[in-house]
Amino acid sequence: MPRTTTVECPGCPPLRVLTFDTLGLIKVVEARDKQQGGVPKIVERWGEPDSSKSILAVSMIDRKTQPLMALARKNGQVEVMSPINGDLQAIVSNANSTDLQSEENNIVGLHLFAKQNLEVASRSCTLLTCTSKGNASIRSIEFTDLSTESTCNDSSKSWNICSGGNILCCKVDTSEKFALFGGKGVEVNIWDLDNCSKIWNAKSPPKNSLGIFTPTWFTSATFLSKDDHKKFVAGTNSHQVRLYDISAQRRPVLSFDFRETPIKALDADIDGYSVYIGNGSGDMASFDIRTGKLLGCFIGKCSGSIRSIVRHPELPVIASCGLDSYLRLWDTKTRQLLSSVFLKQPLMHARFDSSFIVEETPAGVSLPNKEQTTDIISEEVEASPLKRKKSSKNKENIDGVERKKKSKRSEEHKSKGKDGGDKIASRDKGSKLRSKKKNKSSKFAIPDEGL
Repeated sequence: MPRTTTVECPGCPPLRVLTFDTLGLIKVVEARDKQQGGVPKIVERWGEPDSSKSILAVSMIDRKTQPLMALARKNGQVEVMSPINGDLQAIVSNANSTDLQSEENNIVGLHLFAKQNLEVASRSCTLLTCTSKGNASIRSIEFTDLSTESTCNDSSKSWNICSGGNILCCKVDTSEKFALFGGKGVEVNIWDLDNCSKIWNAKSPPKNSLGIFTPTWFTSATFLSKDDHKKFVAGTNSHQVRLYDISAQRRPVLSFDFRETPIKALDADIDGYSVYIGNGSGDMASFDIRTGKLLGCFIGKCSGSIRSIVRHPELPVIASCGLDSYLRLWDTKTRQLLSSVFLKQPLMHARFDSSFIVEETPAGVSLPNKEQTTDIISEEVEASPLKRKKSSKNKENIDGVERKKKSKRSEEHKSKGKDGGDKIASRDKGSKLRSKKKNKSSKFAIPDEGL
């Protein structure tokens, strides 16, 4: 029997999460009312189940005006859509590129650039894609009718990241000027996106005390701070977590192990020094990356490999999902499970919609005036039967009756006490008279001794 734990879920604050699974489905999960327990529920599902359309990479521009979302599917297509209603904006196919039809060269890295015109008339976006064999490209896509595929401008850039190995992780910093790449047989390296040139490459750690060299195999990576691209954290297949500082050295500044299974997901906290880690056996914990100290493990055992960890940009909430088909929401402070949702399919990615706001009153509905509310309340009072309370006069009458009863009882008790005292006094008087008579008779009595 598998090991299970029972954890009470207190509920989560109002939020919105988008999940992406292995069958190409996009499911929207929302938690609206905190008073009713804050239980998240599935509100929408976009797409039809198809294993060839499995979602491999996701990028999202999370903003209040004109948000966008890009998906990289297993069949080589990249879709740009709206994260609000799921409307498709553009579809780009990589069939014309070299060696992109094979399954061994899927898109593993995807980034949607947020630096573009925010006008309503702007009908284009810029994408960075990277395949598992190291083919990277930056291209601008124009939105057209969905009957035809979207076109790419001639100003696209393409380059090769590595000559051998497989790329497994790709991350772009907040300034969108530098990109991080790493994978199996590929040391982590940083590229300048403006010039498409490599500016830094890591050096493999030395052999251990036994002379054993661990092969290079990076599974996930993330930048530690939003304002600094020089420090980043990477997870390896040999269950190691490494901190790199490109301004200090090429080898890891700090390295520590976490359990005994490969690291599958990483995400940094907004404080700039906490890191959340998930591995292939469903274990999840937070570390202080400055010292490598374990801050604590998250309460609640996950039964499958964790594939995505996302920190909410504002709320103290973390979302994790994986192959056990559960979306779990955690509290960053107590590391307690807030809520979980079963989504039927194995999950690959999750994203928060930070601009989600719960509307207390729906649009177009006017609140009633004070007069209307008073009329409604009066009607409800007249319609509903009320239990009348006892009046004060009744209370006074009842109190008077009770007082009279008490006084009668006390008088009877006193009268009984007086009668008993009179009887006792009469008995004492009778006994005294008898004793006097005996004394008088004893004076005139003749003794019997002489007779």
